[in-house]
Amino acid sequence: MSIYNHILVATDASEEARIVGGRALEIARRHNARVSLIHVVEEVNLSAGYELMPLLPELPDEALLGEARAQLDRLAEELEIPDCARWVVSAVSTQEGILRIAREQNMDLIVVGCHGRHGLSLLLGSTANALLHRAPCDVLALRIGGEQ
Repeated sequence: MSIYNHILVATDASEEARIVGGRALEIARRHNARVSLIHVVEEVNLSAGYELMPLLPELPDEALLGEARAQLDRLAEELEIPDCARWVVSAVSTQEGILRIAREQNMDLIVVGCHGRHGLSLLLGSTANALLHRAPCDVLALRIGGEQ
């Protein structure tokens, strides 16, 4: 029996998404695993202290979610996995959305891209770092861009 049966590819729909997706597909082929895609749209929540800002909906606008779905469809087509499951979720944070789907769908592996961070962004953490510490399954964090 394979150690990976269902792989979740977390994407921000950037150009690097193809690299992350391609690596996940290589692993999926070796393990005869399914690949699913996820994109998280972070919720905007304004407190009462922002009276002067224009009112924004509490949840992301349907147009934003629709564009994210279209981006996932394009990525699935480019990776030649048209029948894969795709999730566009709205969540308080990217990592919370990814973790929720990983738990609900019993994922065996999450593949995510990460950038080499320095200074304050390193201290504050990142989505990849949060996933590495909190995921219910293995996490492959691919270093993308930045200094090697």
